[in-house]
Amino acid sequence: MVNYLLNKIWYALLTLFGVVTVIFFLFNVLPGDPAQMMLGQNEDSKQLAAVKAKYGFDKPISTQYAYYLNDLSPVSFHSTNPEDYTFLRPGKYSAMTLFEVGKTNVVLKLPYLRESFTKQGKEVSQVIAETLPNTFVLAISSIIIAIGVGIFLGIVSALCKDQWLDKIIQVLSTLGMSVPSFFSAILFAWFFGFVLHKYTHLEMTGSLYEMDDFGEGIHIKWKNLILPSIVLGIRPLAVVIQLMRNSLLEVFNQDYIRTARAKGLSEFQIIKKHALKNAMNPVVTAISGWFASMLAGAVFVEYIFGWNGLGKEIVNALNTLDLPVIMGSVLIIATLFVIINIFVDIIYAWLDPKIKLE
Repeated sequence: MVNYLLNKIWYALLTLFGVVTVIFFLFNVLPGDPAQMMLGQNEDSKQLAAVKAKYGFDKPISTQYAYYLNDLSPVSFHSTNPEDYTFLRPGKYSAMTLFEVGKTNVVLKLPYLRESFTKQGKEVSQVIAETLPNTFVLAISSIIIAIGVGIFLGIVSALCKDQWLDKIIQVLSTLGMSVPSFFSAILFAWFFGFVLHKYTHLEMTGSLYEMDDFGEGIHIKWKNLILPSIVLGIRPLAVVIQLMRNSLLEVFNQDYIRTARAKGLSEFQIIKKHALKNAMNPVVTAISGWFASMLAGAVFVEYIFGWNGLGKEIVNALNTLDLPVIMGSVLIIATLFVIINIFVDIIYAWLDPKIKLE
């Protein structure tokens, strides 16, 4: 078990290193000067030179890459020269000095994602901390809908194999997988938030936290979660239905299920005590993958519904070329992907005793 986790962590670090390398060189070969993006229309030559020196933009691309890795690394190296980019400026981030080598301090710190270009003085980690919880709420709500409804309809579809109810469920699930999320979002927002507004009392746009009409305080609007969570959960719901049905039909053909039926157990008892757990393996794998992808796939859904999450923030950052926010968001999503995959492998082994973590 320990060796398995160590191997997984090692491969996870290699994966994240690859992601960091790709996003750095991808966004640093884009046309435009980051220093000018930060200063806007008010820059002059002195300000431009000062910003480039402060953020290391005046260095070769290889040196900038080394600076970026140093910022992200928990154990990093910092010069004692105030003119150097790596000088640990007061208030930049919390760090604990481990030891000093010459004119360089080796410190222990949290990964530093740098500052936003458009939100002056605001760190990317703060931007993500303000928006990621909303995306988590949306993703968790969507996956709960997908799991609850998907497993139930998958069981119904398997029990009613080749009957009219099974065919209807199959058509709906195929349609759910085929329709893009952004189109579903537009359709649901228009139909339930506009056409049927007087019956549903749902809004076309809105986030989890909204300020009241008098500007006296911020309140939670749970009803704004309904439409985006349903839309985001449609595609994983369709996948769960298909996987649950096919997996359950395969389990039904096993000898121990025939033995359970021969003992006179009801279909409900057979599914609850014998079939469901064994049929859940592919479903768990799919759910975990979809949960991780929801954090990235929520971009268009959040933007269309005006949900103030990480996805909407990424779209805004793309529109304004706020590169640190884009790079930091992609890196956070990649990290969550890796962590979730490790937990999934552990859960998968728990569900299936035949699988050993080695």
